[in-house]
Amino acid sequence: YKEVVKAGYEGIAVGGVQDKLGIPASTLSHHISSLASAGLISQRREGRTLYCVAEYECLDTVIGFLRDECCINENC
Repeated sequence: YKEVVKAGYEGIAVGGVQDKLGIPASTLSHHISSLASAGLISQRREGRTLYCVAEYECLDTVIGFLRDECCINENC
């Protein structure tokens, strides 16, 4: 996910992610599917190349939740 976020609004080719991480395509596909199902990334196809793009609005929501709610019930 970090590589997708770092790529910016243009996204990154799935093959580029696989090269950077050095993991099997089937493993990467599973993780991409989970991130897409959660709304954290979207995908677009340009010809034969599939790109992953971070959904920054969703990411901002997650960060806001963590900032506001993380450990709120912990007694310090």
